[in-house]
Amino acid sequence: MKAIIFDLDGTLLNTIEDLADSMNSVLARYALPLHTIREYKLFVGDGAANLVKRSIIGAVTVGYSLERLEAEFRAEYAKRKTDKTAPYDGIPELLSAIAERGVKMAVLSNKPHAATLEVISNYFPGVVFDAVIGQRKGRPIKPDPAGVMEILDIIGALREETLYVGDSGTDMLTATAAGLNSVGVLWGFRDKEELERNGARVFAEHPMDVLRYI
Repeated sequence: MKAIIFDLDGTLLNTIEDLADSMNSVLARYALPLHTIREYKLFVGDGAANLVKRSIIGAVTVGYSLERLEAEFRAEYAKRKTDKTAPYDGIPELLSAIAERGVKMAVLSNKPHAATLEVISNYFPGVVFDAVIGQRKGRPIKPDPAGVMEILDIIGALREETLYVGDSGTDMLTATAAGLNSVGVLWGFRDKEELERNGARVFAEHPMDVLRYI
């Protein structure tokens, strides 16, 4: 493999507590039911709007719109996004090993683009990513393969020489839609069964296991 595209949340960074704290803060403001970390692991991964929708399913929401809740969530997350977030154990070592092999690296996330750039800069200051793309207005999010195609154009790599690494069914569907081989990681937010249902055939239990597929 000449290139590798990583998902961000649940793959490179454990962001779930900051995401949960941010959304629960908004829910508490409107006296809506709060959710556990375990529940948020199932809510995240498909963009902020879907996170908000899932967090209010079944709740009585009167006097405020989904757009308002999403805007307030984004504001809360902007304040909290580095409070508890950290790279998973073994991720810095994996990125270093990949760089030493001369393999190009990129990140594709459904997290808002500005936040994606900020956390990458904050947690991986010495890592050179050849492309970093998050959720942008007017652009489709994963599992649409458009982001993958854009990254391949930026880094000058072919589908057959690029590996996609992620922790969710959305990631596996993205890889399949783009025609890339994928690795499902087992340290993230979703379980092996979800990854298998959505096309994963190989798995990594620890970050350094990814090296065997490069």
